[in-house]
Amino acid sequence: MPFLSSAKKVGKRIIGYPEEIVPVVSVKEWVSDQASSPKQRLVDYVISLFPVLQWITRYNFQWLTGDLIAGLTVGIVVVPQGMSYATIATLPPEYGLYSSFVGVAIYWLFATSKDVSIGPVAVMSLTVSQVIKHVQAAHPNEWSGPTIASTLALITGFIVLGIGLLRIGWLVEFIPLPAVSGFMTGSAINIAAGQVPGLMGITGFDTRAATYHVIINTLKGLPRTQLDAAWGLTGLVTLYAIRMLCDFLSRRYPRKARWFFFTSVMRNAFVIIVLTIAAWLYTRHRKSASGKYPIKILQTVPAGFKHIGTPSMERKLLTALAPELPVSTIILLLEHIAISKSFGRLNGYKINPNQELIAIGVTNTVGSCFGAYPATGSFSRSALKAKSGVRTPAAGVVTGIIVIVALYGLTPAFFWIPTAGLSAVIIHAVADLVTSPSQVYSFWRVSPLEFFIWVASVIITIFSSIENGIYTAICVSLALLLIRLAHPRGSFMGRVKVTTNYLDSKAIETHEVFVPYSKKNVNPHLHIEPPLPGVIVYRFEESYLYPNCSLINDALVDHVRENLRRGKDMSNIRAGDRPWNDPGPRHDTSISEQDDNLKKPDLHAIVLDFSQVSHIDTTAVQSLIDTRSTVERWADHPVEFHFATVLSPWIRRALIAGGFGIGISSSGILPDLASVVPYGENSTNFIATQDVNLAHDLESGSVKKSHDESESQSESSEPIISQDTPFFHIDLVSAVRAAESGIGRSIPY
Repeated sequence: MPFLSSAKKVGKRIIGYPEEIVPVVSVKEWVSDQASSPKQRLVDYVISLFPVLQWITRYNFQWLTGDLIAGLTVGIVVVPQGMSYATIATLPPEYGLYSSFVGVAIYWLFATSKDVSIGPVAVMSLTVSQVIKHVQAAHPNEWSGPTIASTLALITGFIVLGIGLLRIGWLVEFIPLPAVSGFMTGSAINIAAGQVPGLMGITGFDTRAATYHVIINTLKGLPRTQLDAAWGLTGLVTLYAIRMLCDFLSRRYPRKARWFFFTSVMRNAFVIIVLTIAAWLYTRHRKSASGKYPIKILQTVPAGFKHIGTPSMERKLLTALAPELPVSTIILLLEHIAISKSFGRLNGYKINPNQELIAIGVTNTVGSCFGAYPATGSFSRSALKAKSGVRTPAAGVVTGIIVIVALYGLTPAFFWIPTAGLSAVIIHAVADLVTSPSQVYSFWRVSPLEFFIWVASVIITIFSSIENGIYTAICVSLALLLIRLAHPRGSFMGRVKVTTNYLDSKAIETHEVFVPYSKKNVNPHLHIEPPLPGVIVYRFEESYLYPNCSLINDALVDHVRENLRRGKDMSNIRAGDRPWNDPGPRHDTSISEQDDNLKKPDLHAIVLDFSQVSHIDTTAVQSLIDTRSTVERWADHPVEFHFATVLSPWIRRALIAGGFGIGISSSGILPDLASVVPYGENSTNFIATQDVNLAHDLESGSVKKSHDESESQSESSEPIISQDTPFFHIDLVSAVRAAESGIGRSIPY
């Protein structure tokens, strides 16, 4: 239809649609690729939610043996640890057992890590205690600690579950290792400091205050040390003595190292049993008239699940919890992902972070109905599980059975457990969370700025709170990331001839590489040859985006103005014709300045190495257009822009949209060819359809001759880069050669 055709032409003219179309990746292709096979994608997504289906059918007796040993080992440890961590959360000890059972009983169904053990952990328990403290301070006598903790587990679990289902677990990657290590170290010191008063029987102050306050008050309270210290200090010394002795014997007798390992694993249970027996023997006949015992003991621990039910969802409670949800959620998912990734690397398998978030999300959501408080991955128990020879996540079922047996059959014995003994277990466990000096030094060696993030995180956690510590670490890390993105490193390059000698033969190869003029990270005595006069080579070291494009633009323009000839003789231009910000040369120095200008080379081409560029945006393309306009005004003639290693189709599309890559090159070099798989008579179609009109070249005759001579080879060789874009090159060496070969050759612009 004539009217429709005319309307299309008008519309194309309005939007600036190019008359000559260069093939580029399209949005339609991307959408069709993403939307291909939706039913199969949905089926794969649903199946991926249950990783257990991928291995349960292959379960065998050998796996069962390893899982039984690992499950029993972790179960023996998790019972005393669970009750101990519940005391950190200021909850009755049975709530630690609830969290321990639900964690191991549900996680294995959704897990992609065989080593991680889910349950109560020290840092999360401390966070729960802080949440309970804040909520009860704002709303006294409205909700009990267990009610607040269970509701917190439900909400944080639901949030983490949503993050996993939406597959946005990559957000965790914005928190770097030093930030995680810093708040973990500060939290470990916080927990240990808060348990020392319980270890010594010292009372009379708030052990949930800032760490430095707790340490000061503990030192002041040392004269008030009670008899509890006999159980606490004895237990702590015994725990370290057993571990050190077993480590020594393992090195001395490596053949029996496994036996010593399991002996060391039993130390928590052994110490608690011995201290409990000692407490029973000493206190059973020493109950005062008021019902108190000489030392603090757990006393009644209800058997079974006494608090199963729907968590409280009062709007007022949810409002009170809202300010505490970010830090609780961050700790819940961050600690777990860090642990699961670590053990995946150590044991040679890959975990799915999104699926792991689903696993702990379901665990906490369901656990809240059992009265459990937030649970996540435990580093110490996961390490025990891995060293015990676990084969599959099903080892958690065995651990769950151990917890059930303890919850229903051993609660009468729990009555006599001394709380000082539990404090010893906690201090012994969290001490391993403190970052080792060698690791801290490695932070300094790798990145001094990140070392200071670690220091700041530790200091703020100790002198303020875990919440402020983790927020500080995250905010400073993100600020550092933005600064690095906004201030990228880039360098002007020169060539070095490299000779390669092979040991097994006398063959010698010589090739060119490009290195920065600054000679950073290379031999400072190297002889670096600059490109031919009139050619500039610049390498990006970051993606080319809106925060950094202006700095790169300034670097290129300043280099051109300082080192390349200005096309116009400004000494002959009247002051009224000059831009307001260009005063021009002074009268007494105009001749000498023009002489200096004429000694500089004329700008012919700028070669940009895009090998480090993974993304480019609209602002960056516009900045590059401005750069081209500025340098062309300076040179007073068109300047070629060559691009090396533009492999992303979307970067190629963006550059072409900005007018780069296309046109007629003055290069005297034919496109690079590479062998291709023959596909019949049409094997030369790529060249035929992509060939530029070389007749525009002044020397097209010689070029055509070379082309005809190589026609016999074209059946098995084709250009690597489309000839529609002669300014795009496969590597930097090809780009520089093409730019240099065009010096002195004229083409119609």
